[in-house]
Amino acid sequence: MKFLVALATLIALSAGSAIPLVPGDNSHYVEGESRYIWMPDGEGKPHLVDLHEPADEGTIARNGANNQYWLYTRENPSNAQIVVHGNVNSISSSNYRANRGLKVIVHGWNSNGNTAMNPLITSAFLAVQDVNVIVVDWQSLANSNYLTASNGVPGVGQFLGNFLVWLISTAGGDWNNVHLVGFSLGAHVVGNAGRQASGRPARVTGLDPAGPLWGGNSLALNGNAGQYVEAIHTDGGLLGIFDRIAHGDFYPNGGRNPQPGCWISTCSHGRAPELFASSVRTNHFVARQCSNTQQAENNQCTGDSFNMGNGIISKRGNGIFGLRTGSNWPF
Repeated sequence: MKFLVALATLIALSAGSAIPLVPGDNSHYVEGESRYIWMPDGEGKPHLVDLHEPADEGTIARNGANNQYWLYTRENPSNAQIVVHGNVNSISSSNYRANRGLKVIVHGWNSNGNTAMNPLITSAFLAVQDVNVIVVDWQSLANSNYLTASNGVPGVGQFLGNFLVWLISTAGGDWNNVHLVGFSLGAHVVGNAGRQASGRPARVTGLDPAGPLWGGNSLALNGNAGQYVEAIHTDGGLLGIFDRIAHGDFYPNGGRNPQPGCWISTCSHGRAPELFASSVRTNHFVARQCSNTQQAENNQCTGDSFNMGNGIISKRGNGIFGLRTGSNWPF
C-alpha cells in the first residue's frame, strides 16, 4: 500500500513538472502544482514560463521608479507626450486638461507601452470621450522572467499611485473621473495603485487578472482599489483568476477557455482587452446577474441585466455576471 501511495505521489510530481508541448495550450495546468505554463507576450505569442525560475532581486529593487507615463488626448491621439513624475513643466507643456476625465491603461507581462492593447483601448476611449489617457510603460520590469515581474508588481503599482496623487494635486483633476484599467499582471498593478491612492479612483477595471502566483494573494486586485472595482474573466483557472475578486465580476462565455474564436488558453486570456475595447466603443455586451460563479460558468444566469464595460459604479452592480458574446470574432 505504501508503495502505491509513493508511486501516485511520484506520478503527480512528474505531471506537475512536465513540460507542455503545444504552444499556448494550458490544459495541463493545475494552480499551485504545475511548474510550467504558456504565457503570451504583448502580441499574443506564447512563451513557456518556468514558475520556479528564481526572481532577480536587483531588478525588483528598481521596479516602479522606471515607470514611464505616456499621455494621449484628442489633440495627440497617436503621438505620446511624456509626463515625468515631479516635473511640473512636463504637465504644463502637455495637452493634459484638468477638466477632462482621466483613463490610465497598464499592460501585462512581456509587454510595453506600444503593445497592441494600449492603442486599441486608447483609441476606443478617445473615439467616444474627450479624456486624458495615460499609458503606463513598465517594460523594464515587465520584460523580466515572470516571477521577477510578478514580485515587482506591488512596487510598480505603488509608484503609479503616488504619481496619480501628484498629478491630480499638481495639475488638477477629479478622482470621481479617474478610471484605471490593467490587463493580466497589469490588473494587479492598478489594484496596488488604487490602494496606494487610498481607494479614490472612481473605477478600476481588471482585464483577466493574472492567475499564476496570484490566487489568494493579498496584494492582488481587490475591492479596496477604487470606489467601483470590476474584473472581466476570460481564462479563469489558467492564465487568469476565476474566483470573485471585485465588486462586479464578469464571466463572458463562462469566463474560461476557450473563448469564441480561440482554441488555446493564451488566446482566451487576450480576449479580455479586446472585449473591453469593443464595449467602450459600442456598449453592446449585456450581462445577467448570477447567484454564483457556477451559474456564470454554465451560462445559466437569469438575474437583472447590466452592460459589461460601461461601468455600473453603484452598489446595485455588486455581484457576479454572466454573458455570451456570440460566436463571431471580431465582435
